[in-house]
Amino acid sequence: MNIDIKRLQLEIDELSLISENPPPVVTRVLFSEADLRARDFVKNLCREAGLLLREDAVGNIFARWEGSDKSAAPVATGSHIDAIPNAGKYDGVVGVLGAIEAIRSLQKTGVKPKRSIELIIFTAEEPTRFGIGCLGSRLMSGVLSPQKASTLRDREGKDLDFWRAQGHKNEPVESVRLAQNCYSTFVELHIEQGPILERESIDIGIVEKIAAPSTLQVQLTGVGGHAGAVLMPERHDALLAGAEIALAVEAAAKTSGSPDTVGTTGVFRIEPGAVNSVPCRAWLEIDLRDTQLSTRDAALQKIEEAAPEICERRGVKIEMNRLNVDPPAICDANLVQMISTICKDAGVSHKRMISRAYHDSLFMAQICPTTMIFIPCRGGVSHRPDEYSSPEQIEKGVAVLAAMLAQLAE
Repeated sequence: MNIDIKRLQLEIDELSLISENPPPVVTRVLFSEADLRARDFVKNLCREAGLLLREDAVGNIFARWEGSDKSAAPVATGSHIDAIPNAGKYDGVVGVLGAIEAIRSLQKTGVKPKRSIELIIFTAEEPTRFGIGCLGSRLMSGVLSPQKASTLRDREGKDLDFWRAQGHKNEPVESVRLAQNCYSTFVELHIEQGPILERESIDIGIVEKIAAPSTLQVQLTGVGGHAGAVLMPERHDALLAGAEIALAVEAAAKTSGSPDTVGTTGVFRIEPGAVNSVPCRAWLEIDLRDTQLSTRDAALQKIEEAAPEICERRGVKIEMNRLNVDPPAICDANLVQMISTICKDAGVSHKRMISRAYHDSLFMAQICPTTMIFIPCRGGVSHRPDEYSSPEQIEKGVAVLAAMLAQLAE
C-alpha cells in the first residue's frame, strides 16, 4: 500500500493544535469550541478525499466512499477525535486520520470497491462531558436509550439537548439508532494504550476480546462546619466517607481473583473546598472493568455493599447510580483471521490480544461483525501529553487497515 506517512503525520500534528489547552496538551470535550473546529478540520479532509458526508442527531460523522453495489451493506471503520483533559494526540485520532489515509491509498492504487467504505467519527468516545463513554456508539447500537440519554447532565447541570444545540443538532435523538447489520463489518485502528506490543517488539495487535466496563456515580452529603469549631466525634465528613469508598474500590479490584480487574476513582470533587471548612458534599465517579463478567460483577457488588455501610457509620447520606454496566465484546473470528493472514503475507509481526481499554468497537459489535487493529505506543502511555506512536508504527497499522478494507469491500 502506498501510504503517505509524511502527510498523515502532518495532519495528526495539525489536529493536535486544535485544543482547549496549549501544546503539547490536547483537550477536546464534546461540542466545545475546540471540538467543533476539530470536526471541521476532519470533514474538510474527507471532502478533499471525495467522501460523501452526513451527520446524525448527536454529531456522529459518516464519510462514505461509494462502492459500485449500492445494495450491499458497507464496510465501516473509524474512531474518535475527542480528547480528555491533558491528553495526547494519537488516541482515537490514528483510527480517524489513518482511515482517511487508508482510503486515499486505495484510491491511488486504483481500487474500485464493490461495497461502499464508510468512515465513522464517533461522538464523545471519552466520558468527559457526561461521565459515560462512547455516547455516540451507545446510541447507535441501542445500548443507551434516548430516554436515558435525556437524563445525562454535565457538572454544570447542562443536558444533552443543550450541548446538541451548540453543535447545531436538533433532529430527534431516536434517529441515531442503526439497524442490525446495516454494515457488513467494522474494523477500528487504534493505539494499544498498553505496553505489550512495544515490550515484545510486535508491529500489530489483533483484538479478539474487549473488556467489560462499568461506571458508578456516587453523591455524598455530610454536615459542613468550621474546621476549628466542629470537634472530631461530631463530624460527618463527606470527603472522608468518599476516601473510604475509594479504598474499597481498590480493595475490591485487588481481591477479585482476576488479574484483569481494575478499579479507578477517577473523579473526586468536594464542597465547599476551603481549608478551614469540613467537607459537606462529595462526588465520585468510579470506573471498574474486567475481561470477565463474573469477577467484574462480583467486585462491583462488593463496592455497592461497602459504600452504604461506610456512609452509615460516618453519618453521611449516599446516592449511588450505575451509569453503565456493559458486557465484554467477542470479536469476529473471521475478521481476526483475515488480519492475521494480511500480516503474514506482508511479513508484519503480530499477535492476538485482549483490549483492556474499551472503545466504540465494544458497541459496534452489537451491530455487525467487529474487530480492532492495535499499533504500539511508547511505554504503553496514553491519556497523557507524552503519548506517542512512531510514523513507522502508524504506517504499518494504516497499511494493514487499507489491505483489510480492500478485501472486505470486494
